[in-house]
Amino acid sequence: MTKTKQEGLATANLADFMCFAVYSANLAYGRAYKPILEALGVTYTQWITIVALWEEDNQTVKSLGEKLFLESNTLTPMLKKLEELGYLRRRRDPDDERQVIVSLTETGRHLREKGAQRTLVKATGMDADEFAETQKSIVKLRNNLITHARK
Repeated sequence: MTKTKQEGLATANLADFMCFAVYSANLAYGRAYKPILEALGVTYTQWITIVALWEEDNQTVKSLGEKLFLESNTLTPMLKKLEELGYLRRRRDPDDERQVIVSLTETGRHLREKGAQRTLVKATGMDADEFAETQKSIVKLRNNLITHARK
């Protein structure tokens, strides 16, 4: 950050804001993902939903929303669209009819073979260790901000 000589106060340029770095990196990721996701016929949010289900299939809508930081009013229409595309199915939990279970179809599981995430790891220009360390730092930043916001 730069300091003004007259006031002795810190002033910041846009490039000095961590929030802008994270925001603009997210936009850059979106641009890089765009051709990959267009080929699959899904949006980024739909993609991360599928990835979350690769990690743990047969989740409730509630647990999936918590994992993705999405409210059910955003998640439900998206899940419906993914179901229409044949990537997942939704069904009522037989033990608790209030809960909806989401699971991947065979088509949804096969999307993993497309390797979209590997393409973008390479696109970052980072080696494997640097990529992993950066990802951990961003997760720590996110979790600290969530904790702060809850106070």
